[in-house]
Amino acid sequence: MATSALFQGLILGLGMIIPIGAQNSYILSQGIKRNHHFLAATICMLCDVLLIGLGIFGGGKLIASSDWLMLIIGWGGVSFLVVYAMMSFKNVITNQYTITSHVAAANSRKKIIGTTFAVTLLNPHVYLDTVMILGSVGGTFEGNEKWAFAMGTMLASILWFYTIAFGAAKLAPWLGTPNVQRLIDSLVGAIMLIVAYSLLTTLL
Repeated sequence: MATSALFQGLILGLGMIIPIGAQNSYILSQGIKRNHHFLAATICMLCDVLLIGLGIFGGGKLIASSDWLMLIIGWGGVSFLVVYAMMSFKNVITNQYTITSHVAAANSRKKIIGTTFAVTLLNPHVYLDTVMILGSVGGTFEGNEKWAFAMGTMLASILWFYTIAFGAAKLAPWLGTPNVQRLIDSLVGAIMLIVAYSLLTTLL
């Protein structure tokens, strides 16, 4: 039964994480630039693992019961996503793209760490998927099965984030061309605005 619970966790975890969103878009863009993409993937993965554990082992109820905390997270997420979208559209409008070098970018590691934490922790959808949904399902299991389910969901995050980072870096010679970079920035900006709008509708 523990094996079945692990498999259920893996499938449900992938179902929650695969749909394109703020985290996936950001890791994809960093992978194309080869700009500390595995560091970004690791931060997203660790945050997911911690939040999943928090949700499955009882912390989800605490967060859900705090209206002011969810409000702060929500408005912070909307603000960040809108600013990030505007930055992406600015790149599209100025169109100053060059063929991306296949050498790791020299951007500040601190900047990447800060932005990755912001993309992850200021997005209430992350809490909804990991803490609320996975947490509520995981709460139906007991003993070893609960641990197995948690491991399955965490494994989904590990596999998915590193797959995006590795795949984007491998495809960088094609994805790093100016036309493709402009298309990706357009898509990332649109996704960020869509996520921001969906969050805004829940806050108003």
